Amino acid sequence: MGQEFSFSRVFWVSMVTLLLETALALVVAAVYSQTLESPNVGGNYGLGVLALPFLAAAGAVLAAVVSVAIVLPAVRLSRQLGRRFGGREAWWWVPLVVAAILAPPSAAAALSGPVDWQSATGSWSAATVALTVPALIGRSQRRRLLGAVAAWGLLAVLGVAVLGAVALQTNVLQAYRPPTISRTALVGTWSDRRGATLTFTADGRATSSGVRDYELDEDFNVVTKACTGEGTWSYAAGGDPWNQEVSVDLPECEWAPWNVGGTQERTTLYHYVGDPDSWDLYKLSRV
Repeated sequence: MGQEFSFSRVFWVSMVTLLLETALALVVAAVYSQTLESPNVGGNYGLGVLALPFLAAAGAVLAAVVSVAIVLPAVRLSRQLGRRFGGREAWWWVPLVVAAILAPPSAAAALSGPVDWQSATGSWSAATVALTVPALIGRSQRRRLLGAVAAWGLLAVLGVAVLGAVALQTNVLQAYRPPTISRTALVGTWSDRRGATLTFTADGRATSSGVRDYELDEDFNVVTKACTGEGTWSYAAGGDPWNQEVSVDLPECEWAPWNVGGTQERTTLYHYVGDPDSWDLYKLSRV
């Protein structure tokens, strides 16, 4: 390769492009996740921010490995194939070569477990597109290519983030919110669909039959027991759908207040099982 088309140039362009693609995918996933049903809002964003430097370092290492193992060979091989079979370099050799390089590991991954060729084909296609982009950009002989890629890529990431935030704030994209319920709507029987039931009566009585109670032992392991007994219940609106709580006071159980989830048509009550950050939930739904 010449001065303006060196492997080092392609490597750095590939590194930056892959990191920007990853950032863009994370932004899109974060915006989309706001539209999906989820447990109580918030999450531990503080830990997420603290983890960003470590994630960036790991991403840089992975981008370097992928650039050396796939992108650089794809650029070199596509140039050689273009010259050999067409007399000149052609951009369309790049996606063909990337797809060919990714085909064996994709097939091996599909065959290593329950074969799901639809998912495997989708993952292979997405990876082909993602790695074709840095390979195609790296072929360009434009001056100051790396700076242009970084600037325009960063602008694209920030633009998508801003547009996503605006779309959520203006309800162009509907952010998920738990259903707003009333005390009257809670009256009746709720079940975990595995035989356990929790019944609320209008006069504030509660009856549990086999509903699970999750506790942490001294080693922070989750201990499960079935709770059966009678007691009382109450509902607190909390001023916000996310803060609704259903408190159940049974001598046999040590439950924290139940959270409200699901949708208006399919309301659920849930407890966290173990660490709330794991989003492992124990749910009850109306019978």
